[in-house]
Amino acid sequence: MSLSDASMTSLRVFREVAERGTLTAAAAALGYTQSAVSRQIASLERAAGTPLLERRRDGVRLTPAGQLVVRRAADVLDRLDATARELAGLPGEGATVRLGWYPIAGADLLPRALSALRRTHPAITVVSREGRTPALVRALRAGTIDLALLASAPPFRPPDTETPALAVRTLTERSLRVAVPADHPLARQDYLDVTDLRGQRWIGGSGDEYVMGVWPGLDERPEIAHTARDWLAKLHLVAAGCGITTVPGAIESVLPPGVRVLPVRGGPGERRRVLLAHLPRPLPEAAVRVAAALRSAALETDRRP
Repeated sequence: MSLSDASMTSLRVFREVAERGTLTAAAAALGYTQSAVSRQIASLERAAGTPLLERRRDGVRLTPAGQLVVRRAADVLDRLDATARELAGLPGEGATVRLGWYPIAGADLLPRALSALRRTHPAITVVSREGRTPALVRALRAGTIDLALLASAPPFRPPDTETPALAVRTLTERSLRVAVPADHPLARQDYLDVTDLRGQRWIGGSGDEYVMGVWPGLDERPEIAHTARDWLAKLHLVAAGCGITTVPGAIESVLPPGVRVLPVRGGPGERRRVLLAHLPRPLPEAAVRVAAALRSAALETDRRP
């Protein structure tokens, strides 16, 4: 048995596992049982004649052979899907770029970039989805997205430790700030000292997040009044006087009424980067155009006060 005997189903399942990071998550996304996913992976590994996944307590990791197979599988499946559309009599698509983005990028940076792209290159179709940085990195490796907007916090390590390393470019780097209710005593100031943050009630984030939560390095155990995953929910909780939260720089254009954002002085500087990442190979022309639009939108952000 050779890899040429592998079924399209097993390739699709394998790509989903590579992107999701666990068999359980892949099974849920596909509507399969976990045992069915395991059987498809086992069948593919028999066809390949080598392990494709390294099973670990926190999920799975692609072996070098698995990285090769998932890249080839993504190419094959995309071509098959395009062929199926043509056979179904659907109109041919123009250039399509698949983009992943971390929460908050969709509030300002992404819409401005896509709006500009529609004016300059209307034939390019961008299909995008939100995700946490680790999930987006896995999606890049699995070949299910072409570009990813990622968030990065100090000490600014690479997005993952896989080889070859992803091609990564910093689009913007800004200081972390704090959002406070407009009628809060702190809102009367032009900036906050890090000591002003002691004893405050915080709107915290849920899960592993780089932005919007408790101030990093706070020298006390914070009082977290509310926890929310959605950034807009956090800001509306701030507007309602329920607490304060951190925000990335240049978010003022999308603030709800009743919120003021202030810089913080004192203590270590807290910086956040927006990265654009892709696999280390030449990008198709359409993806190059999308990347350029994102860079231009980021430069506009940097020019804001």
